[in-house]
This record gives sequence, C-alpha cells and structure tokens, in this order.
Amino acid sequence: MELDHIVHFVHENPQETTAYWRERGFHAAVGGQHISWGTHNALLYLKDCYIEWLAVEKEEVACHADHPLTRQLLHDQAGFGTVCLRTKNIKGLNDDLRNRGINTSGVLDAERRTEAGQLIKWRMLFIEEAVSARLPYPFFIEWQKTDQERYKKLRDNGIVQASNEKMAIDRCVFGVWNPKEAASKWQTILGGSLELDNCRLEFRKTDHPMERLEEVHFAEGEDKVEFEQGQYWLPLV
Repeated sequence: MELDHIVHFVHENPQETTAYWRERGFHAAVGGQHISWGTHNALLYLKDCYIEWLAVEKEEVACHADHPLTRQLLHDQAGFGTVCLRTKNIKGLNDDLRNRGINTSGVLDAERRTEAGQLIKWRMLFIEEAVSARLPYPFFIEWQKTDQERYKKLRDNGIVQASNEKMAIDRCVFGVWNPKEAASKWQTILGGSLELDNCRLEFRKTDHPMERLEEVHFAEGEDKVEFEQGQYWLPLV
C-alpha cells in the first residue's frame, strides 16, 4: 500500500495557497471543486503522492454534506487532517476490513471538477468513526485511471513539472497521547506494518489537546516551514 496524499485543512482559498507555495519555489496548482461537499483545493504533486490543501468554498453546502472528510474539516478548521492511502482493490479492502470486524463507510464514489472543467473520478473508503480530538484513521482511495495515465494527464496540463517528480515524502509524524497504542491500532488496519511502499508512518507522544499529524518530512528535507498550523521539512530549492 502507498501514501496517495496528505490532507491539510486551510483557511486560504486555492489561489492564495498556490501563490504562497509558488513564491517559495514549489510548483503547486489549483485543484478544483468538490461540488457536493462545498469544498475546493490546491495541490502539490510529488514523485508518487501529493499534498492536498483543502478549504471550505460554500459553507452552507459543507454543513449539509454527509461526508467524513468534510465533517472533519468543519471540526478542525486548520492543520493537518489525515492521510490517504492508495489501493488497487478498494472493494476487496472493504470486504477484508469488515470481515475482521472493522466498521467502514462502504465504498464511496467521488469526483472533482477542475478549473479547466475536466471531471476527475475516484472511489474512497473510510473507517467509521466520530470526529473528535482522537487521531483519525487513514482513509483509502482507488483512482479511475492508472498512476501512469494520471501523471501523463497532469504533465500534459502543466500541473506536474520535472521539479515535482524529483520530490518525495520520507515520513509522516503523528502526535498522539499513547504512541504504542496508536501504532498498534494502525498496524491492525494496515496489515501489520507502518512502512508503506513510499513513506514511513511514525507516532510520538504529544501534550496537544488534539491527536493529529504534526510533521511532514520530505526526502532530504532540511528547511522547516510552518503553514496553516502544519509543519513541513522541505528540500532546499
């Protein structure tokens, strides 16, 4: 299983977020709108995953959207939300989790409308849980197209440039109240290992009032940047 993307909740709109990161030498791009959820996003693609900066676009829609990620966004407001892991068999994963007694949302269809009007589709799966101060579990995604097809389209549209594909995530560090307990729960969900094919998941003790992802370390990350209550260790550009 691979890290697909990191969800970072922000107040700024996608244009403002994109401008912030481009000024620092990172080729971010406006993603688009999730019409039925009342949200929109900016994206920074890397070698084999991406960062999603997710914001509320239409609060009246978001407040009535029956969607786990939107509910968490409204609860948290800003800061790292959760991580999304990529699978090629989301139905099989759902069946496996349920057979092991883990309640899920069931497979959900999703889509996003890009600035250029293109419709991108995928399927999602969430562990069923209430939004709270406790660390949310990862959620899962299966794209309609293969990774090769998706990245070719992104290159053709100028969203992914050569500089994007030189960067990768090394590890994600979660702040939790009981690291041993949290690691054990995630290992149960992920089949025993916290070493993804393209990223390492780490848990450390925190005294913060909410358990959340706290640091995202890029490969060769030396430059510490804090943005919208999230901490990044970035490569020098």
